[in-house]
Amino acid sequence: MSSVTAVPIPPTKRSYLVWLWVGIAAAVAVAVALAWFGTNTPAIRGALPNDSFLAANKSQSGVIETASGLQYEVLKEGAGASPTDGDVALVMYKGTLRNGTQFDASQQPTPLPVTGMIPGFTEALKVMKKGGKYRLWIKPELGYGAEARKDQQGREVIPANSLLVFEVELFEFMPQAQFMQMMQQQQQMGGGMPGGPPPGAEPPQGR
Repeated sequence: MSSVTAVPIPPTKRSYLVWLWVGIAAAVAVAVALAWFGTNTPAIRGALPNDSFLAANKSQSGVIETASGLQYEVLKEGAGASPTDGDVALVMYKGTLRNGTQFDASQQPTPLPVTGMIPGFTEALKVMKKGGKYRLWIKPELGYGAEARKDQQGREVIPANSLLVFEVELFEFMPQAQFMQMMQQQQQMGGGMPGGPPPGAEPPQGR
């Protein structure tokens, strides 16, 4: 009689099988949650690593991802031309962390130099049109990277490697030279610069 030999496979311990099924169930649950709720609920926003969140978020209806990795959603489409590097944009904005914690918001329309912002914010402004409102997802590489941002009291408001979420509405824009001329005229008349410190401007901490 001939015999067949084989290498026996060691039996898998029951505890390993349990943890394997738990892991599979958790992965399925996350996938179902993303499909059902999307990525805009606080629980989902905070549950995934940045790369996983962005990979899931770009599959959501209406979300566009650029070559740099910036993601945005058009909440309201504008009309006309878009700002360029040489322009100052007049915007309203709100900035939050992925878990929904707000770290900054404008109180009134605020002038922002297009090239004076963090890279992701600058890129977004240059695709917006007057009257448009966008939601932005800015990965750390296009934001503050590994640098944490603190407020004037030394409290951390943006942790290192944070993915930033902005809602931005563009009201108007004009060339920087024209804006500076307007500001000089306003200062001569005793006025000051409207708005507060812009989001993404490098000098102030916490922005």
